[in-house]
Amino acid sequence: MITSDAFRNKQYAVLGLARSGLSAVETLAASGARIIAWDAREEAREAVADKAQVTDPMTTPLYGLDGIVVSPGVPLNRHPIAERAEEANVSVIGDIELFSQARASLPQHKVVGITGTNGKSTTTALIHHILETAGVPTTMAGNIGAPILGQDPLPEGGVYVLELSSYQIDLTHSLDCDVSVLLNITPDHLDRYDGVDGYAASKARLFLMQSPENVAVIAAEDDYTRAIAAQAGGKRVLVASTDIKDQSRWPSLQGPHNAQNVAATIAVARALGVDDEAVARGLETYPGLPHRMERVAERNGVLFVNDSKATNPTSTAPALAAYPAVHWILGGLAKSDDLDACEPFLGHVKAAYTIGEAGPMFAELLSGKVPVSQCEMLAQAVNAAAEAAKPGEVVLLSPACASFDQFRDFEARGDAFRVAVEALA
Repeated sequence: MITSDAFRNKQYAVLGLARSGLSAVETLAASGARIIAWDAREEAREAVADKAQVTDPMTTPLYGLDGIVVSPGVPLNRHPIAERAEEANVSVIGDIELFSQARASLPQHKVVGITGTNGKSTTTALIHHILETAGVPTTMAGNIGAPILGQDPLPEGGVYVLELSSYQIDLTHSLDCDVSVLLNITPDHLDRYDGVDGYAASKARLFLMQSPENVAVIAAEDDYTRAIAAQAGGKRVLVASTDIKDQSRWPSLQGPHNAQNVAATIAVARALGVDDEAVARGLETYPGLPHRMERVAERNGVLFVNDSKATNPTSTAPALAAYPAVHWILGGLAKSDDLDACEPFLGHVKAAYTIGEAGPMFAELLSGKVPVSQCEMLAQAVNAAAEAAKPGEVVLLSPACASFDQFRDFEARGDAFRVAVEALA
């Protein structure tokens, strides 16, 4: 666990006691802070009763607190805690901000922060893998892996690699990354922001927090990333997908979107002083992420690929681009009412199999463009696609949707896909 004298004798409220909230309570308590903690679940409140005063901050005076720690899932644009905090002149923060404040207490280290709409997880995991390959002490956290505060501090020379969603950046005010990365910006999370401009402004804050001597790696390939590059506070390193000419040696990094991820990763590795030989070894041995273009099985010459993490059309488009003959399983809880980002790659689609709440809408959008089967359930879609696919073709789960209509999360959906593939005769 990370602890710091920066929190000693200070007082915080922690709202929400899931993974990041619980680790925040444990860090603050071990660091000598006083804590007010609350969660709607009784068992969660009981778990921290020995470390915190269990009181709802919505009904408690907040003036004088040093911070209100909330989960990134709390919608600050409509949750009343934001207004109450403003009235009390108290900052609303997250566990990443606590980590930032604790950095002075840690052995000498560096921090890499990665953001963007798509590709964050792959790039974070790839940077982490290359650092491990090079023998650099490292851990990854943020929007991936275990909460950062619950992890043991790295030894001197270590590198913390953080995947940062816009929600996490919103709750961070002092994180000065040694290397910050921006991959791309496309419309997402618009229920939390005042249009795409507001969403992009959230991403831009990661770079505005940087010191001038630190490095900003930006894939300036869309209007928003180019605009952020023009105002970035660090030393700018601009990269592009076209920097990568040959991906054939990297089986887990296929497709044009991964070219962007690799270009950014190489720039980060060089900024950190990792030699090119270690970078090459890391790219060749990177195993890929579960649920992100994950090769699940090959049966009778047909490859089955789990891309359940593709929860919007922009994230699905690169998967369609990566394979020339696809039986595409899509649907779930839609984030948009179009598939525009996927349109350029429909020539790769042999047939589509729609599932979930968005299934009928997607079937209508694709009608006349590709053959469509409305399957509703994932297992039914897997069976139909497997029966139709020929050797050399790919059965691809890339839903372009959130999972919450039928599954707990995208991981559960991907696991269900794997089970359905394993059950094929």
